[in-house]
Parts: sequence; structure tokens; C-alpha cells
Amino acid sequence: QVQVSESGGGLVQPGGSLRLSCSVSGRIFSNYNIGWYRQAPGAQRELVAYINMISRTNYSDSALGRFAISRDNAKNKVYLQMSSLKPEDTAVYYCNAKWREYDWWGQGTQVIVSS
Repeated sequence: QVQVSESGGGLVQPGGSLRLSCSVSGRIFSNYNIGWYRQAPGAQRELVAYINMISRTNYSDSALGRFAISRDNAKNKVYLQMSSLKPEDTAVYYCNAKWREYDWWGQGTQVIVSS
């Protein structure tokens, strides 16, 4: 069973930065496509950033230019570096790992952007 866990969330002031980490178990991590999603209260879950198995990346319009996704296959980790954070970035951030027809979710990490 693949396990996904997120860390790195917290309270940050507007304009600040955070780095989220996603750890994924499994021997074929390098074959997984990984997405960072977020869900704000009362809103649908949305894709923020995505990195595929050859490290090709894709970002939502709101994340483009402020967030950067990267992966370290040796550590089975994916990172989301978030900069210039805004109050509207407040949400629970989830990591999703996909391989073929399978996908796995973590429990999420809370990010609050507030002064």
C-alpha cells in the first residue's frame, strides 16, 4: 500500500514563504506523477501544481510565478515552494500520487496566510 504524507504547513504573513513536503512510500516513486492540490473552506479541491515522472511541471494560473514544484527521487519526496503568499492561498494542501490507474492521497497540511 502506498502512503502519502504532507508536512510544512503553518501560519505565515502575507508576502511570506513556505515550503511544503510530500513523502511517498514505494519502490517506484520515480514513476509516479505527483500533484499538489488545495481546498479552501467551502470550495472545491483544485490543482495547484503538477510534476510528472520526467519532471515536467504545470501550474494553475494562481500559482504560476509564485510557486515552484520539484521532486527528489532519491528521497521519495516532492516539494512545493510557495512565495509571495496571499490570504487567498489559505487552504488545506494535499499531495496526490498517480501511477497508471491508481492514485493515493495524503491527509493534507493546513496553510494559513494572515497578518
